[in-house]
Amino acid sequence: MAGWMTAEWLDGQLAGAPEALVARTRAFAGQSPCNAEGLSVAAAEALGAAIAAGNERRGALDLLAADALVTLALAARNEVDPAGLSQLARSLLDSPTRV
Repeated sequence: MAGWMTAEWLDGQLAGAPEALVARTRAFAGQSPCNAEGLSVAAAEALGAAIAAGNERRGALDLLAADALVTLALAARNEVDPAGLSQLARSLLDSPTRV
């Protein structure tokens, strides 16, 4: 399962999203392994950046990227291991940053 996500898969998932959101989501996703767990880590990093930004406008884009990354992580898990989807969802809820 590790490293299965391709640029084409990510392109398909992000198709139609605003360019700024796509770029920010890709920036966070590019820092982690290409799988559901890596996308979950990227989501937590994006959420941390949003919190750190406080009331600055850039924090809103980071928050939207965190949301997109959680969605991508769940989609990735569902495609590779549908039976593991609920476990990943629970781990996201139980994470220290509560993605």
